[in-house]
Amino acid sequence: MGSHFVYDFADGNKDQKDLLGGKGANLAEMTNIGLPVPPGFIISTDACRAWMESGREPAGLADEVTEHLTRLERTMGKQLGQADNPLLVAVRSGAKFSMPGMMETVLNVGLNDESVQGLADSADDDRFAWDSYRRLLSMFGATVLGVESSVFGEALDDHKHRLGVKDDTDLTADDLRDLVATYKGLIREHTGRDFPQEPREQLDLSIAAVFDSWNTDRARLYRRQERIPDDLGTAVNVVSMVFGNRGPGSGTGVAFTRNPATGEQGAYGDYLENAQGEDVVAGIRNTLSLAELERIDKTSFDSLLAIMEKLENHYRDMCDIEFTIEGGKLWMLQTRVGKRTPQAAFRIARHMVAEGLISPAEALQRVTGQQLAQLMFPRFDECADKDLLATGMGASPGAAVGKIVFDSATAVEWAGRGEDVILVRKETNPDDLHGMVVARGILTSRGGKTSHAAVVARGMGRTCVCGAESLNVDVRARKLSVRDGRTLCEGDVISIDGTTGEVFLGEVPVSDALVVRHFEGELDDDADDLVGAAAEMMTCADDARRLRIRANADTPQDAARARRFGAEGIGLCRTEHMFLGDRRQLVEDLIVADDEAGQRAALDALLPLQRQDFTEILEAMDGFPVTIRLIDPPLHEFLPDLTELSVHVARQEDAGAVDERDRVLLQHVRRLHEVNPMLGLRGVRLGILIPGLFEMQTRAILEAAADRKDAGGDPRPEIMIPLVASVRELEVVRRRIEAVAAEVAEERGEVPHKIGTMIELPRAALLADRIAKSADFFSFGTNDLTQMTWGFSRDDVESSFFSTYLDNGIFDVSPFESLDTLGVGSLVRLGTEKGRATRADLHIGVCGEHGGDPSSIHFFDELGLDYVSCSPFRVPVARLEAGRAAIARGGPMPSVGASEPQCP
Repeated sequence: MGSHFVYDFADGNKDQKDLLGGKGANLAEMTNIGLPVPPGFIISTDACRAWMESGREPAGLADEVTEHLTRLERTMGKQLGQADNPLLVAVRSGAKFSMPGMMETVLNVGLNDESVQGLADSADDDRFAWDSYRRLLSMFGATVLGVESSVFGEALDDHKHRLGVKDDTDLTADDLRDLVATYKGLIREHTGRDFPQEPREQLDLSIAAVFDSWNTDRARLYRRQERIPDDLGTAVNVVSMVFGNRGPGSGTGVAFTRNPATGEQGAYGDYLENAQGEDVVAGIRNTLSLAELERIDKTSFDSLLAIMEKLENHYRDMCDIEFTIEGGKLWMLQTRVGKRTPQAAFRIARHMVAEGLISPAEALQRVTGQQLAQLMFPRFDECADKDLLATGMGASPGAAVGKIVFDSATAVEWAGRGEDVILVRKETNPDDLHGMVVARGILTSRGGKTSHAAVVARGMGRTCVCGAESLNVDVRARKLSVRDGRTLCEGDVISIDGTTGEVFLGEVPVSDALVVRHFEGELDDDADDLVGAAAEMMTCADDARRLRIRANADTPQDAARARRFGAEGIGLCRTEHMFLGDRRQLVEDLIVADDEAGQRAALDALLPLQRQDFTEILEAMDGFPVTIRLIDPPLHEFLPDLTELSVHVARQEDAGAVDERDRVLLQHVRRLHEVNPMLGLRGVRLGILIPGLFEMQTRAILEAAADRKDAGGDPRPEIMIPLVASVRELEVVRRRIEAVAAEVAEERGEVPHKIGTMIELPRAALLADRIAKSADFFSFGTNDLTQMTWGFSRDDVESSFFSTYLDNGIFDVSPFESLDTLGVGSLVRLGTEKGRATRADLHIGVCGEHGGDPSSIHFFDELGLDYVSCSPFRVPVARLEAGRAAIARGGPMPSVGASEPQCP
């Protein structure tokens, strides 16, 4: 490819997204397979990165643009902006990953006061030429010169209102000529300069604006939401214009080779007559279906379907296509692998396997754990009473309930104080992104299923209803009215169904999703197409994965549900949760006891209760390992609050009647009170300093296991000692546990069990080779390990400065949500390597919440851990991601129809 920064379409291909961006790589690919693509060239992401690093245009770029522009002019037989028959170009962004509406586009570059007449003469259509010019002025003014886009929108609305017309297509050539004059005046008023008449200056400024748009607030927010790296940069595509606004025989559209909302097969999309491409995405006019295009222009429709079939077979995936028809000639402006809802992702993956387009392994790589989690969210109860307000287009499935708000700032404010909100707009635009991120759902009165609201909502997994025309949205008055006369104000509650497009007044009850009912065993694989698709992908994942999946469960009910969801054991049973409620008094008795006899009495009272807890949990998870963590939190958590108890005793003293137990209790609360309990008397330290506590728990575990054995069960308890930092700590407690185990064995017979530890302190990871000498297994407690490594408490900092850290790019994502692989991950890696250097057969897992995070699971699989443990509801997510991780790592390929997965 001869140049350094700039490439012709013929020079690239679809595999060069890093260099050419997604849009440019796919324009090149379509050119090379013979599809009708307007000629053009691509300024690479290398140029953008150089621009960002230096803050100015990189050396040599202008000369390369001149070289390729001259070549384009020669191909088209006309020059940029020439007076008699001008070449006009579109300047469009195009990053490696699709960021719909987040960056900038400028159409009709090259028009000026002279060339607009040349365009009118060459097209023999004055209206078309002046319509193109007003579009350039509004896009250039907003994108390049920084004028608020609403300034031009309001001027257009005022112009139409004054002339008594509804749509912009009703404006005549003279009307548009007047509007052009108005727009030029607005640019002068808001920027202090005139619109540039020199075509090359327009081009250069537009290229600079596209590069700069990579770092706009909305683009940065979108990248953070989608976890797209900030250092990729965007390419710039300079494409010769084709015109969909050239009268009734022209138009523009967006199409998908399958339904991106449901996954159903068949062409799907929107078409807008006499319009340019941005009109469809902006949703400023409601669109026609592709079926209507067939009626209007069957030749173009047939050509489009043939091209769509060719593209889907070529890319072997659902394609998202932008096209323009100019005077009956079809042009392809873009294609890419289309964004889709979770429902569509699973159905499309299944269908394409059945069609022989992709393998089961490829299908598994096209769905994600995050999408599966969204399929498990509740939906509206079909049997509930509903008050229908309006019906629009179901653009992004789901059930969303919330208070209506009319702008993004209000959405952010209300969501920040814990309110569920529905963002209601006439149509959304890229500046609404921060409101769309926090909203439960999005509702618009205009736009189609390929409008900005629909595309962005689908990508984010937000419920969305578009084009509810019967709703009149008055943003200024902060209300919406319905055709039947009802009016809703900001703060009123509505429910929206992104599948049916229905909008209901008030809160509609929700019910379990079909996929959840399938995991619960209520529905067979063939009960529904979506259920069948999810079941098929889960079978593929279970066949492929190496990682075992356990659950964090503290009750028999949670254990049973986890098993139904496919858990292969319990990785964390937190015993401290068993000391709450009525039992809290027994812990209090243990703490305030003033002699060994009192302590023994409290422990004896706790023993049968603990034994019953463990018996039921071992029964629910019979045949699978159950890792039980001995009590971890500081004892003060089981005592009254220091301040409240102090006030209570003080009032008693003032009244002259003090309860002696309260006085003694206050003494113990003061004794146990810690400034930073996370770093205080907890975990293994409790087991060493509180005689009999860990021994009571151990006896309860092993006696419960003996009871299960006597009942014909297969209990597999694993006793986990928390917060170990020294092998000597572990050795002291292990000796005590083994002594109890010997007593139980003598009384009840041998009870198989393991003794291990939780690695949650940096020192434990660093000395894992020593600790492994006294441990049968390791379980990384990544929640505390993250707190200890970063030096902050999750409870204190998430609401105080995390948002600022995210805004400043210090965090790409919260380290409590997804594992910090550079820091905390290095400790996990080191602990694993050192532990297995001492004991090659050391069983190692993860029991922190990261065990259910998709990206963290891939890291744990790469390290060769044996299992991850997560909440019961996330067990299917972990199973799916473990399979995807194995395939990404080059593991065995699954096949649909293989034997059932070996999990309960």
